Amino acid sequence: MKDDTAHKPPRSQPPGSDRRLADRFDVTWSVDCETEDTFLYASITNISAIGIFVRTDAPLPLGTEVVLRFAPHDGGEQFVLRGAVQWVNEVHVFGANLNPGMGVRFFDLTPADRERLVEAIHTIAYVREASN
Repeated sequence: MKDDTAHKPPRSQPPGSDRRLADRFDVTWSVDCETEDTFLYASITNISAIGIFVRTDAPLPLGTEVVLRFAPHDGGEQFVLRGAVQWVNEVHVFGANLNPGMGVRFFDLTPADRERLVEAIHTIAYVREASN
């Protein structure tokens, strides 16, 4: 049985359109993004059940497939997931872009990885709700 997050090519959307297909939660986690010929150490600034936003001044091109390695700050087991760059927020030297980076959508998640990811996200949501 194929996971419903199977790899899909990046889609082009007009600026300002709502790309949020799942609830996102702000985090500040380190992430290693690895391709066949590139290694990028960056940070995740938000996460959802379908992907992450990687804050970086050197985003990878659309469609680039990456291996992502990151761990929640609660000391949980490291995630090693595959994804593809779906959209890029370019660096603008003299512009107002204060959040350059790339949106990466997960694909080929195993059921165990999906369960762990959703659990980590629910933990974030619960902690945030309890602190309000």
